[in-house]
Amino acid sequence: MKYFALLLSFCFVFQIASAQENHQKYFPPTDTLVIKKLKIWSNQKFGLLMHWGTYSQWGIVESWSLCPEDEDWCKRRGPYANNYFEYKKQYENLQTTFNPKHFDPSKWSAAAASAGMKYVVFTTKHHDGFCMFDTKQTDYKVTDAKCPYSKNANADIAKQVFDAFRKQNFAVGAYFSKPDWHCADYWNPYFPPLDRNPNYDIKKYPEKWNRYKQFTFNQIEELMSNYGKMDILWLDGGWVRPDSLDTDKNAKIKNNQDVEMNKIATMARKHQPGLIVVDRDVPGENQNYLTPEQTIPDKPLPYPWETCMTMATSWSWVKNDQYKSSEKIIQTLAKIVSRGGNFLLNIAPNADGEWDSTAYIRLKEIGDWMKTNGEAIYNTHPVAPYQKDNFVFTQNGDCIYATYLKQNENDKLPESIELPAFSKQFSKIEILGNLKAKVDFKKEKDFYSVKINGTEKLNPSVAWVLKIRLNKN
Repeated sequence: MKYFALLLSFCFVFQIASAQENHQKYFPPTDTLVIKKLKIWSNQKFGLLMHWGTYSQWGIVESWSLCPEDEDWCKRRGPYANNYFEYKKQYENLQTTFNPKHFDPSKWSAAAASAGMKYVVFTTKHHDGFCMFDTKQTDYKVTDAKCPYSKNANADIAKQVFDAFRKQNFAVGAYFSKPDWHCADYWNPYFPPLDRNPNYDIKKYPEKWNRYKQFTFNQIEELMSNYGKMDILWLDGGWVRPDSLDTDKNAKIKNNQDVEMNKIATMARKHQPGLIVVDRDVPGENQNYLTPEQTIPDKPLPYPWETCMTMATSWSWVKNDQYKSSEKIIQTLAKIVSRGGNFLLNIAPNADGEWDSTAYIRLKEIGDWMKTNGEAIYNTHPVAPYQKDNFVFTQNGDCIYATYLKQNENDKLPESIELPAFSKQFSKIEILGNLKAKVDFKKEKDFYSVKINGTEKLNPSVAWVLKIRLNKN
């Protein structure tokens, strides 16, 4: 699993630096419908991401083994590893064996809804170019006759996913990779690929790049016009950007990879008014919120943001992967929300179209906690000091929520607690799910001294929430 961990750490050295240090690069939207939808999204707090493609048959990292960069996260493994061109041939041949017969997105949407998730982002196409939707721009897709699953009534996988989650009242987002390593106008088959970028000089062959821009435009228009109501267009592959926006020295950007995002965003919003566009890692007006990956900022950020993180260790399905505990996931959610962000949690389906059974167990455990404590998460905003000792803080109206994060399995909610004074006098404190527990408090000079009687009788929890009611005057 070591190479997956290295991949994760690489991907977000750039992300977190961008999120915490370069907030001046955020350009707030001016479209009133986008502003309104961003507000709704920011109150939803908890979403589901799913990376899925033909690579799930090999149980390998998504797409990246095709990238000929000498890095641990790109290493090829298996019987074809020593010959790049044979490996790429066999990888792309996975289309002819992809047949997820147990695919049933209604199971996923029901489990995600019970866990308290409110929106979904699904991978319609990753960097390898394989399309999980019925595009008319390429035959490298799940609905092509070469793919055995094309004969299934649910062959348009993206459509089935979006429809199933809308039935559970989810907001819907389409993940789409701007680079496409299968497209001859991105990686020209005349030349060998050298890295993640186009393998030809765009200035020398402008007609090829213009075709690629049109190809990208057409695919996104298909998603925005043929797949029902869309709330988010989540664009990955931040090295595909104009030279003028090449401000990151770690992104390995080459050529002026301008796909005219303003034109794409305008088109997308004609089909989907108010659409949130997330052009990841690209400073400018088309990055409506930022996406630090596998990490949590130390403090609130002055713009909309979302941590995307894996439930296991890999973004794609890997045999015998190790899943985070429900306690870890809930604590991560509480920390993110206390800093004003959203949490997008990835679960990867396997080649048969199923989640690991552990994922369902985790979602049920999360849902059990959310049923009691969800008011400390949804529709809240950060309140200083955000985190103190084992507590993180959120606020909604005249209620402040202090969520106690256990440090170990046997940790108990202390009987004596010091809480910040905040801005108003306390009028009442109760423990969610334990309304019979007696909580006394006393105002000291600059804090509140809190006493809880009978903490040993509290219902077991991975994180207890103190609901602090403030005086309204």
